[in-house]
Amino acid sequence: MAGRRLDADERALWGRVIASVTPLTPVRIPETPVAADPPKTPASPKRGRIVVAPPPPPPPPQARPAIGETLDGSWDRRLTRGTIMPDMAVDLHGHTLDTAWRLLDASLDRGIRGGARVILLITGKPPRPDARGERPMRGAIRAAVGDWLGASRHAAHIAAVRNAHPRHGGAGALYIILKRPRSAA
Repeated sequence: MAGRRLDADERALWGRVIASVTPLTPVRIPETPVAADPPKTPASPKRGRIVVAPPPPPPPPQARPAIGETLDGSWDRRLTRGTIMPDMAVDLHGHTLDTAWRLLDASLDRGIRGGARVILLITGKPPRPDARGERPMRGAIRAAVGDWLGASRHAAHIAAVRNAHPRHGGAGALYIILKRPRSAA
């Protein structure tokens, strides 16, 4: 199905919308420039119409590291071995998507204000394979957690999210590693 072409004002507006969006995961954009339609210059304004050139697009937002890209190797080793003890645990069993999001948001707020570094988020183990050996879809809360954390008002405080060690729940839990609070010196 072919759509209509955007006029200059709509292209400018769309360019501003695209520039204001920060993807949850970094996206590589190819370096090939997109050919834009040449600007149209009216031969004569009709009935007092004023032709205004669209404003230049705003500068791209500052890229910040995506959640999960800011841990050093020693943290990852300690998490993999299960030697880190969480400062607090949040259990989302039995919650709806709405109540789970509210509990997670409130818990992140409490953990950040309390100086926690590692939060254990218990989402529940994925369902077992059925008789044919097919795995059903993972739970709705577990599927939404990544998006919730990336869009959270607390995203700037999250250093990484990692799968939990089996002693802390394994496939049914995640570690949320919070950034160290900056001291005002």
